[in-house]
Amino acid sequence: MATTLTITNLVRIAVIGLALAVPSSPQAQGYPERPVTLLIPYTAGGPTDISSRAASESVSRVLGKRITVDNRPGAGGALAASNMAQSARPDGYTLAVTPITVLRLPHISNVAFNPINDLTWIINLAGYQFGVVVRADAPWKTWQEFIAYAKVNPGKVTYASPGFGTTLHITMEQIAEREGIKWTQVPFKGTADSVVALRGGHVMAVTGSAPIEQIEAGVFRMPVTWGERRPARHPNAPTLKELGYGIVTNSPYGITGPKGMDAATVRILHDAFKGALSDLAFLKTLDRLGHDPFYMSGDDYLKWARENYDIERRIVERLGLKQQPFQGD
Repeated sequence: MATTLTITNLVRIAVIGLALAVPSSPQAQGYPERPVTLLIPYTAGGPTDISSRAASESVSRVLGKRITVDNRPGAGGALAASNMAQSARPDGYTLAVTPITVLRLPHISNVAFNPINDLTWIINLAGYQFGVVVRADAPWKTWQEFIAYAKVNPGKVTYASPGFGTTLHITMEQIAEREGIKWTQVPFKGTADSVVALRGGHVMAVTGSAPIEQIEAGVFRMPVTWGERRPARHPNAPTLKELGYGIVTNSPYGITGPKGMDAATVRILHDAFKGALSDLAFLKTLDRLGHDPFYMSGDDYLKWARENYDIERRIVERLGLKQQPFQGD
């Protein structure tokens, strides 16, 4: 009997010691206890807004608390994460949808923000399928015809983008540099506004995520796409790569939080958002928008961010975009 009691006591001591050796995370206990705010970097009604709201619905069901969205357009999509990093508490109750422009912002503007050090990189969710879209009744039936028109009409071709220094602006500048042409960027706060402007004839083209449903309805055409391969829903749209430009523009976007977040809270959020990538409703939304599922864990996402932070610096310097203010905000 004495031996049994001794063993029991030893087990109790071991359990108590183990609990003391591995401190619990008070921040993650019961998380989340209230709604979580997700900052969206573009205007309501655009593709990023739609996909982010679909992800939020999926995550809300997993967490048992509502994910509320707050649109914070500006700085070419970098404003939401920048504002969050500088003002939000790292408690997991404020997150931001984060496009690649956050890695470009410090190289273009004087900002007190370092995306590598000032953000917690939680998970990457998807990637945009970018390209150029024109009206179906536009006189240019091919990309080559569009370029030919731009060459003989310097500065007259207008295209919509989310603003100065964005991925879309930079890719169009790379094309212009390659072709020796000049065209005019017209900044908007989001794709939804750009599409309205194109329909109304206020711009000649829109750069960005293709408005799939309007292309399939015969309202718009896509003369070129910027990805590694042609989109499945637009097999007739050639890529810049196959046209000989040597340019492939992929733009992932994911979820970040302020720096210093509790590791257990990050794991809860990572797993909940990763679950959205198995949610049929979310995947259908991505397909409808022409976005590709693109998972990266928090560690891989941070590694990708570090690598691309330096790549973006070199692109900005080569194109002479250094220390200029962002537009479109």
